[in-house]
Amino acid sequence: MTLLNQLIEQAKNPNGIIGSLMLRIMNTSHTNMNKWALEKIQMKEESIVLDVGCGGGKTILLLSKINTHNKIFGIDYSDQAVKDSLRTNKNDVAKGKVHIKKASVTDISFPENTFDIITAFQTHYFWPDLEKSVSEVCRVLKSGGCFLITAELYKINYHMKSYKTKIEMEQLFKKTGFAAVSFYEHTNKKWICIKGIKE
Repeated sequence: MTLLNQLIEQAKNPNGIIGSLMLRIMNTSHTNMNKWALEKIQMKEESIVLDVGCGGGKTILLLSKINTHNKIFGIDYSDQAVKDSLRTNKNDVAKGKVHIKKASVTDISFPENTFDIITAFQTHYFWPDLEKSVSEVCRVLKSGGCFLITAELYKINYHMKSYKTKIEMEQLFKKTGFAAVSFYEHTNKKWICIKGIKE
C-alpha cells in the first residue's frame, strides 16, 4: 500500500497513534470551514443535534458552544475517532450534555424523528452507499429538520465517482425525503455546503 493510500485510509477510518494524529490535524485544519458552514443553520434552544462522522470531536465542541441548552450527539465508525472525540469533549460528556458512540451512517442507532439538526463534515465522500446513508439521516431527522453536508471541493472531486454535481445532489436529497435543498460555496472556491430541509 502506498503512503498516499495509507493516509487516505487513516482519514477514512483513523486508528492507532497515526490515526489520532490525523484526527488532531483535521480538528485544526477544518475549524474555519466548519464555523463558516454552521452559520447556515439556525440553532434553537431546544434543538437536538447529531454530528455524523464526528472524527476528533472539534465540530461537536463548536456545536456545543452554539447550542448551550440542549444535547449534542456524535457518531463515528472509527474506534479511535470515538475515543479522541470523547477526550476533546470530556467536560460536556461529564455533564451529560454530549454523547458520542460508535455507529455507522448506514445504520444510525436512534429512533425515527429524533434530531432537529444533523451535520456531516468532510465525511460523505467516504460513505460506501450515499443514497442509503442520506435516507438513514432523513429517517432520524424530524420533519422540518436540517441536514448539513460540508466538504472541500477537491476531496469530493477526488474521492467520488458520482454525486459530484449540484444537480445530482439535489436529486438525491429530494429522492430521499428532503423538500428543499440549498447550496453554498465559499468565496475561496474551495468549500461547499449543502443544506437539506426534511419534508
